[in-house]
Amino acid sequence: MSKSIRNRVFVILGVILASLFFTFPVEKHVNLGLDLKGGMHLVLKVDTEELTADEKKDAVERAIEILRNRIDKIGASEPVIQRQGENQILVQLPGITDRNAAMKMIGTVAKLEFRLVNSNPKDLEDALKGNVPEGYILKYISDNDNEPVLLEDKVALDGETVADALVDFDSQAFGQPYIKLKLNGVGTKTFAKITKENVGERLAIIMDNTVLSAPNIKTAILQGDAQISGQFSYDEASSLALALRSGALPAPMHIEEERTIGPLLGKDSIAAGINATIIGGILVFAFMFIYYLQAGIISNIALAINLLLIFGIMGFLNAMLPDSQLTLTLPGIAGIILTLGMAVDANVLINERIREEIQNGRPLQASVNNGFNKALKAIVDSNSTTLIAAFMLFQFGSGPIKGFAVTLSIGLVSSLFTALFVTRTIFNALIDLRILKGKLPMMSFFSNTNIDFVSKRFFCFALSLVLVVGSIFTYMKKKDDAYGIDFAGGQIQEYRFKEPVPTDDLRAALKEIDLDTAVIQQFDQYPENVIIRTP
Repeated sequence: MSKSIRNRVFVILGVILASLFFTFPVEKHVNLGLDLKGGMHLVLKVDTEELTADEKKDAVERAIEILRNRIDKIGASEPVIQRQGENQILVQLPGITDRNAAMKMIGTVAKLEFRLVNSNPKDLEDALKGNVPEGYILKYISDNDNEPVLLEDKVALDGETVADALVDFDSQAFGQPYIKLKLNGVGTKTFAKITKENVGERLAIIMDNTVLSAPNIKTAILQGDAQISGQFSYDEASSLALALRSGALPAPMHIEEERTIGPLLGKDSIAAGINATIIGGILVFAFMFIYYLQAGIISNIALAINLLLIFGIMGFLNAMLPDSQLTLTLPGIAGIILTLGMAVDANVLINERIREEIQNGRPLQASVNNGFNKALKAIVDSNSTTLIAAFMLFQFGSGPIKGFAVTLSIGLVSSLFTALFVTRTIFNALIDLRILKGKLPMMSFFSNTNIDFVSKRFFCFALSLVLVVGSIFTYMKKKDDAYGIDFAGGQIQEYRFKEPVPTDDLRAALKEIDLDTAVIQQFDQYPENVIIRTP
């Protein structure tokens, strides 16, 4: 075997070993989503009593958007966040291991304010006696022995001007963590004006109505940099910085209900889905083997490596990025299956090109090389366009849509590697070892494929137009019935049975009354309690 081929074989073996390491045990490296494993179930109430009428209109929707931004950054992939009733939010988090961190992140309002401190000791003394001067409020610094401070009632600067918030360490305070703020353009100008006009005065930093610190303004700060110091642990500082980056909630939220739910799908449904995937995979492998014979065996090896690579890459990313865990759900599995289909398509193109070269009388080695070279452009084009679509789904989608895009993107990259690198290396290695020599037999259903497709173009254009118009008409005719519960919303009902009822039995009963799209969730601690969401 030549040195070049041997090196390529070693690369493939290294990739396989790495994939095995990051794949098994699967439950350790790959997180399962709500529909496969279950997770944390929360019902939050948005306290809108102190908001104005205009602020109440979109308070819940704003809270949902901010919660989604926060939850996406704490490693909870594909969460369920939905409005429930007038002022409640349903949150379901798959695969959350740090419950306390999640609860703290969700409940933190992160309302940041800067207020000037009244430095007149006489006013402070009067305030402590109960005579607070008009235009001021009396507060206590939480991390400084509850030092009393008299603050201006007017907010000098609020958290809306924060462009970024990061955790840093104070080298002069034994590495104590603090939060470094970067203000936007408006905030930078306002902060510069405040600090320039109040040099020597104190500026209090208030978070969620608690005074964290009140440092002296030593000089004007013109660059838009500020910091929040306090007796933070690193985890507390990180959580607070994340909340500031995501934005402040429009109102406080209270946790009204907290439970653990089981998988959205029953065991029988999950098993049926897995069986369908296995059967489909076996049929694909069998077709490639029967139709392409020796070339089909090589293609099947590449497909198996491709599947292993997908899970290996997911496990690797979860190990390298513990704060941004990937979660496998049914849409993600659909992305993997679609990837395998595209990988088969690439192998079919390669095998057919090799067949054409052999039929033209070229030697086997030349046929293999020419076959890969001629199929390269079509394979790269098809995978690149799909990868662009997957990127757009990931960029603008959320929840299950993003999960589908992630597995599809990983699968496309791995299929390019297996189709163009692994398959070609195996062909060349077998030819070099003289295991493959002479002809490469393959089955053929059609001996003459010289079909003039171009002459049928007008018929195909007309047929496509009819199908597109017909699809649009059918969609418009259904109106609201065309939307599922994810888009149209619906009702949430909770039932309690005397004995636990399998979710598959409930699903079958609902299907009989045309509610087969209902979402059924069973609680782990109390399996006799069931939530049913219907459109």
